[in-house]
Amino acid sequence: MTAPTTGRRSVVVAGGGLAGIAAALRLADAGWSVRLLEAKPRLGGLTASFRRGDLDVDTGQHVFLRCCTAYRGLLDRLGVTGLTTLQDRLDVPVVRVADGRRGRLQRGRLPVAAGLPLHLGPSLSRYAVLPPGARLAAARAALALRAVDPDDPATDERSFGSWLTEHGQPAAAVAALWDLVGVATLNARSDEASLALAAMVFQTGLLTEPDAADIGWSNVPLQRLHGDAAMRELARAGAEVGLRTRVEAIEPSGGGWRVQCSAGPIDTDAVVVALPPAQTERVLPTGAVRQPAGWSEALGTAPIVNVHAVFDRRVMDEAFVACIGSPLQWLFDRTPASGLTDGQYLAASVSAADDVADLPVEQIRGRLLPEFVRALPAVHHAELRDFFVTREPRATFRQAPGSAKWRPESGTTMPGLVLAGAHTATGWPATMEGAVRSGDAAARALTSASTASAAGRPDGREVAA
Repeated sequence: MTAPTTGRRSVVVAGGGLAGIAAALRLADAGWSVRLLEAKPRLGGLTASFRRGDLDVDTGQHVFLRCCTAYRGLLDRLGVTGLTTLQDRLDVPVVRVADGRRGRLQRGRLPVAAGLPLHLGPSLSRYAVLPPGARLAAARAALALRAVDPDDPATDERSFGSWLTEHGQPAAAVAALWDLVGVATLNARSDEASLALAAMVFQTGLLTEPDAADIGWSNVPLQRLHGDAAMRELARAGAEVGLRTRVEAIEPSGGGWRVQCSAGPIDTDAVVVALPPAQTERVLPTGAVRQPAGWSEALGTAPIVNVHAVFDRRVMDEAFVACIGSPLQWLFDRTPASGLTDGQYLAASVSAADDVADLPVEQIRGRLLPEFVRALPAVHHAELRDFFVTREPRATFRQAPGSAKWRPESGTTMPGLVLAGAHTATGWPATMEGAVRSGDAAARALTSASTASAAGRPDGREVAA
């Protein structure tokens, strides 16, 4: 199988998750002949959906923030922004399940002034799930966190937990604030998370622009928001999509590249590898990245488990609730998106789920179903119609201290070969935003190199990187 002879530069994008979708659309819009290959029967990667009876079920629960500009740009490009909700102002209802005490994290109307996050001050001062002394300690730590340099390699070698301890954070503040946000975004508890990534999350989301942390979510199944919309827009852009097509190897060939895949070999000018880390390392030519062999294993993986419960009546009034002191962590109302018209469907996202990821469903049910009752008293009076579990054993790379050195750059040592994926060195954690940014970076690397070559400048490795 050969590349199309259209006179345009050709590219194969290996992987149809958000990173691959973003790269493919960018390159197609730039005039490249694009072929996107995906091993699954659908696009969307980890942000997809499936049918269970009459329900549309997302494989995982995903939200985005106003500061996720690349992801929001992709939604605009896909024409689906209208299928999402974005808060006018940050508002997170929080319940401390041990005693049912409730609080809210909200942003006020004050700006960030002289580096001070005044927009959070009133909310933090009234944050009822924290004792007053812990609120003051948290405010002091937030001010100190602004000075942490996420780009310093020494910062990445430290754990966020050790930094919090050094800055006088009691266990109550860690549970009710730092881990409340950090576990969901880093898929790691503070003691096991890179300080660099944690600092980036809190600086970008809460300590810079007052509206940066406003939360958004999909009103429809993620498959409709991402995969289905991508199939439509890629077709409109003239790209070819090959589903159920597994990439097996990538080899230099005659000044270009040969992609060995389950549909046969494809010759192309360039390749974007947007596969998970282990698959990426397996298909790349030797020496393509600067990391030593075994980098994907060193980077590691971390699981996320999602617990789904369908009740015969409404038991939660909010779109989502954050839970303190409970393995449920975050509860989402998925009723409208699922198509359920009678009762309520809740999904709990359990990040950093090493302790439950391999348990049988009945054990997970025995451990977590009582947590629904603790978090939501109305569950006492409801009938449980369905309970099931979805798992992503390798949801993210393990965002631990020292992980930065194992994240490969977008550019490789070989011109015409670039990488994408949330595990690459985007500076962001493994989120939808990080994935889209990586796809954009991969496309820019190829278009920049192509422009340099067309202008008669050396198409060197530094340009490609």
